[in-house]
Amino acid sequence: MRIGLLLILALVLGAFAAHSLLEDSGYVLIDMRGYAVEMSVPGLILAVVLLYVAVRVLVRLWRAPRRLGQATARFRDNRARDRLTRGLMAIAEGDSARGERMLARGAGRSQAPLLNYLTAARAAQQQGAEDRRDNWLKLAFEREPDAAPAILVTQAELQMERGQMEEALATLERLRARSPDHSRGLALLAEVYRRLQRWQDLEALLPRLAKVKTMPADKVSALREETASALLANAAANGQAEQVEKIWQQLPKTLRSHPSLVADHARASALCGNHDQLEKTIRKSLKTAWNPALVEIYGQIETGNPAAHLAHAEAWLTRRGEDPALLLTAARLCMQNQLWGKARSYLETSLGIRPDPIGYRLYGQLLQTMGEEEGAAEAFRLGLETATARASMPALVAPERVRRS
Repeated sequence: MRIGLLLILALVLGAFAAHSLLEDSGYVLIDMRGYAVEMSVPGLILAVVLLYVAVRVLVRLWRAPRRLGQATARFRDNRARDRLTRGLMAIAEGDSARGERMLARGAGRSQAPLLNYLTAARAAQQQGAEDRRDNWLKLAFEREPDAAPAILVTQAELQMERGQMEEALATLERLRARSPDHSRGLALLAEVYRRLQRWQDLEALLPRLAKVKTMPADKVSALREETASALLANAAANGQAEQVEKIWQQLPKTLRSHPSLVADHARASALCGNHDQLEKTIRKSLKTAWNPALVEIYGQIETGNPAAHLAHAEAWLTRRGEDPALLLTAARLCMQNQLWGKARSYLETSLGIRPDPIGYRLYGQLLQTMGEEEGAAEAFRLGLETATARASMPALVAPERVRRS
């Protein structure tokens, strides 16, 4: 509506102007430095219009190469973006080979070449092509040197997926040299140390993990607990009693109250000997907090006074007579004291409350000692049955009968 009105107005004005010019076309004289140009007003207007059009054409011709270059660049960028999109879609759909090809074609003109190279490296790994994977990562380094931390993290993750722990360790050490507090790098380094069982290195890394808040506090605590348990076991396996105590004393107080670590410390101490001191330590700990794992260890150590050792366990039974772990411990100590009847009673009560493979094994050994071979065989059978109750058994196919001719 508005445009129509403007057109009508333009036609009306044009008609009036044409009528005026036809009656009197006017006269224009331009005199400059001896040159004179004479023309009518319409001729002047036409000349100005032609001059304007010529200037515009010349400007467009002057700008044409640059605009052509810009158009070509936009076309290439759009094509690179399209290849990136199609490559990502192909990988998401499970076609890693096609996805890698599309990403490779679009990397040269991509506005985010790092994404092309890193995703292509993952696609190559999915195909088992580790050489191509490493080549894409190398190209990423060359194209985006400032993105080294992201590239090194990706490389370490891919190496860890392939089980290349030593190579991943070398990669993460390079990353740590560049960025000592890189959060993802530190988390991966902790996992590599754990898988390689480099417990001392992991122990040294834990304070840094906690400081930079690389992972949640509960995960750091779990790592610290696992590390301490492994260090205790290693020291005990080497018979290093002093080292066991040193590791234990260096642990934070909060960790030394964890039931599992308390039991690990007791096991390590038991392997290093000095059971009399350990018996006192366990009794003291059980007064503070009841720990079934400690109760089990209490029955496995051998002190210089087995009668007193048994008496302490039986004193606990007056308050915890239905505890199957404590009954099993009492049975062990009765066997140490050669109290076969008492041991049998405790074992049968414990197994009646909770069938347990270890309990059946002890019961079988006890019955063998008492000369009851058939009962012992039955106890061993029940122990095996209990131990494998949750195991899935393969379906057995009966052999075909061979007909006799």
